Amino acid sequence: MQFTGKKGLILGVANDHSIAWAIAKQIMEQGGECGFTHLPDRADDERQRNRRRVSQLTDKYENAKFLVPMDAQNDDDVRSVFEHTAEQFGKIDFMLHSIAFADRDDLARDTVETSRAGFKLAMDVSVYTLIACTNAAKPIMNPGGSIATMTYFGGEKCVPGYNVMGICKAALDATVRYLAYDMGPQGVRVNALSAGPIRTLAGRAAGVEKMLTMYEHMAPMGRNVTHEEVGNTGAFLLSDASNGITGDILHVDGGYHAMGSPGRLLDQLQK
Repeated sequence: MQFTGKKGLILGVANDHSIAWAIAKQIMEQGGECGFTHLPDRADDERQRNRRRVSQLTDKYENAKFLVPMDAQNDDDVRSVFEHTAEQFGKIDFMLHSIAFADRDDLARDTVETSRAGFKLAMDVSVYTLIACTNAAKPIMNPGGSIATMTYFGGEKCVPGYNVMGICKAALDATVRYLAYDMGPQGVRVNALSAGPIRTLAGRAAGVEKMLTMYEHMAPMGRNVTHEEVGNTGAFLLSDASNGITGDILHVDGGYHAMGSPGRLLDQLQK
């Protein structure tokens, strides 16, 4: 119960397959209290589907203290969410940033054909929002607090099909290092979690199904990772158990990132 007495904010749960939800569950089951945000619903959406998808999850947990909409591209929205968080919690001990987006048309194109508007959109949502939310969290973060974001190996190496999002993840990785430096004097750590392919809403848009088979054959562990494993590691990064780690990228991919050749995948190719 290493989160007993700890409070924090979870940004980016979309549904029950979200990695952010896997991490939040671990935190709440270990005694932590969480506030959540969801994508704003359109005014003409009477069913409020974005909110409902998340509330169906959070309503089952007493430790889920609030659920509010947030447009991460809107500074007033970001400010309002953190003011609400301060009203509810006072100070916070952790923040999870699991926000990324690229237009499907741009994801489907070769990187060289990425539109200017699509590039700006993807970078704003996937990278700048971490800066904006960290800045908003700064006044209410307790010393010893932790911030984590979600990245992917496509920011370190070229992963065909990941395209413009790979560029965004490379920028996100660099942002983690610079924010770790900025937040260090306050005693706040900033890290990134790099998960292997997982069946999530974002993963499907990035072609995760094709990646799963390749990872299974190439990763030293010979299998893909689970939501629970990624959730465990995400919770670790946001806990006091990782209080000597900052500015880092922690891979949870069965060791795939360590490979310098196709490994056992060659056996399948020879067949």
